[in-house]
Amino acid sequence: MTTVLDPEPIFPHELRDAWPALSRDERVESFKLVPHATADDFFLSLSAQEQSELILAMAPGERRTWMRLLAPDDGVDVIQASPPEARESLLSELDESTRREVQALLAYAEDDAGGLMNPRFARVRPEMSIDEAISYLRKQTREKVETVYYAYALDSHQHLLGVVSLRQLFQASPSKRVDEVMRRDVVTVSEDTDQEEVSHIFSEQGLMAIPVVDSERRMKGIVTVDDIVQVVQDEATEDIQKVGGMEALDAPYFEVGFLAMLRKRAGWLMVLFLGEMLTATAMGYFEQEIARAVVLSLFIPLIISSGGNSGSQATTLIIRSLALSEVRLRDWWRVARRELAAGLALGAILGCVGIARILIWQALFHSYGEHAVKVALTVGASLVGVVMFGTLSGSMLPFALRRVGFDPASASAPFVATLVDVSGLVIYFTAASIILRGALL
Repeated sequence: MTTVLDPEPIFPHELRDAWPALSRDERVESFKLVPHATADDFFLSLSAQEQSELILAMAPGERRTWMRLLAPDDGVDVIQASPPEARESLLSELDESTRREVQALLAYAEDDAGGLMNPRFARVRPEMSIDEAISYLRKQTREKVETVYYAYALDSHQHLLGVVSLRQLFQASPSKRVDEVMRRDVVTVSEDTDQEEVSHIFSEQGLMAIPVVDSERRMKGIVTVDDIVQVVQDEATEDIQKVGGMEALDAPYFEVGFLAMLRKRAGWLMVLFLGEMLTATAMGYFEQEIARAVVLSLFIPLIISSGGNSGSQATTLIIRSLALSEVRLRDWWRVARRELAAGLALGAILGCVGIARILIWQALFHSYGEHAVKVALTVGASLVGVVMFGTLSGSMLPFALRRVGFDPASASAPFVATLVDVSGLVIYFTAASIILRGALL
């Protein structure tokens, strides 16, 4: 008689390490082997896309269990991450009250505060005594409210009147009323506040939760710092990918199909390639100068790469400063002056290094002929001009894009480098025609 052994359980830390390398079917089978006591925490640690894939791969009875484990705002994320044809089915797995909450949240844009908020929050009445408020909060926590950072004082029409922290409640005299200890100047956001702006408010205020109110100051829900962490990560990832010269991916690397990945990368790559063709056009324009002084061609990579690098530095600094609101549109002139001075100083440093390198090589190896000093001066002057132009254009392009309503991250480093490549050649050969006239040219 053959004994069928139960499969070995898989512990969450083991599965978490292997998770990125597993296929969808392997993830489902492995998840079923996680002990029930720890499966909830592992499931809640997954992204909405991964939760959706797991739930849709389960039997209807199991789907209900996992959908009802999610808070309303997390349930919305899972439904939005699911294929359109599966959304109604997932919505039907929820209990009636949660379904109404989720449907209300689905009416908001995904990247607005209304789409991020949790409609379940701790609430008290301002006329309650401290003891009554604590007892009422305890009751709410046993029922539906999962996150209790603050208690919000509302009137009978749900208008937000004030906020009180748990610490304030426990420290206050039991006989005092809530309205005697609550803060009335509450930091709030509206339902249509963009998620990026919400993240800035969290960063500036150092809060754990921010209430969301409508136009009449009726409280609709809270956005917690847990909700915004993923938003910040997603926004940063999107900006980094755009700065790299491609469209932002809408899923983790291994979950993006091969053809989708090509589409995301090919568009910008073709634009940059067409831009680089202008470099060949510029070199053709200076063909006679290159033919007369072949030595000039040796320094073309040095010149254009220095300009591209300085432009990439500047555009990356300004994109990030704009994203963090350290710099605003009205600051463009201050930035331009600062970057012009920085470009001049950086260009002078690189120019001195370039001149020294050419003169040392000439002294040791006689590499650059009798006009080596003038060649060195040409390279040095060109580096000053190219680095100044690269720094200035790299810093101003994000401002220009923000001004016309585009994402500043679209001023990607490769795009700036392409722009500086063409202008760098013009600057280089213009300097050469002035300094080397009557010598090599």
